[in-house]
Amino acid sequence: QVQLVESGGGLVQAGGSLRLSCAASGRTFSRYATMGWFRQAPGKEREFVAAITWVGITSYTDSVKGRFTISRDNAKNTLYLQMNSLKPEDTAVYYCARRVIYSGSYSDQNNYAGWGQGTQVTVSS
Repeated sequence: QVQLVESGGGLVQAGGSLRLSCAASGRTFSRYATMGWFRQAPGKEREFVAAITWVGITSYTDSVKGRFTISRDNAKNTLYLQMNSLKPEDTAVYYCARRVIYSGSYSDQNNYAGWGQGTQVTVSS
């Protein structure tokens, strides 16, 4: 079983930056071809943020393109999300997960499993 633990969240002013980490344990990280970041704002459904394949191909939701960067270090079993130029609307609990179903969309949360407990990101205006 793979366990995912997110960290790096916090309170930041608009325009600031945060770097989230997702540490995987239990099995070799690189065996999971695609990892993703999702977020859930208060009163809203969890939504896709970014994904990365094991060879580093990335995908982003439109609202974070040019501001967020997803990356991974397979040797360290860690997934990252660098978030720059943060906006109040980025406020949410951020989750990482591993993709387990490849027949559907990479942005569909139902195709992911192993969700961590999440890390809170709050952006003040």
